[in-house]
Amino acid sequence: MATQYVNCPACHAPNDRSNQVCMTCGSMLQYVAAPIQPAQGAQIPGAEKKILVGILGIILGGLGVHKFILGYTTEGIIMAAVYVVGLFLCGIPSLLIHIVGIVEGIMYLTKSDEEFVQTYIRNKKAWF
Repeated sequence: MATQYVNCPACHAPNDRSNQVCMTCGSMLQYVAAPIQPAQGAQIPGAEKKILVGILGIILGGLGVHKFILGYTTEGIIMAAVYVVGLFLCGIPSLLIHIVGIVEGIMYLTKSDEEFVQTYIRNKKAWF
């Protein structure tokens, strides 16, 4: 394996990555880990939920099933409760919460796998 070099932040001299200090000026070298990229053809962990929650958001959006699958239990309960209670109130709250589910489902499906995982799996963005 070829030796990898990194430039010193202080004097910009190239240093072997195995060094902890710059061989030219003695400054401490800090290495920033590169973001983990999946192997060619491999799927990003968490991206397998995107299609499922997108379709469920569109079809069963008002019941909040897509929220439960993403791990947003509180938000799922809120959506289900509003939907059920709304059925007794002329259906308007149920219709509105179902529209929220449809919009979320479309948003899930239109994002790339990386965006979906970053937004909804890692950062836990629960609403829109």
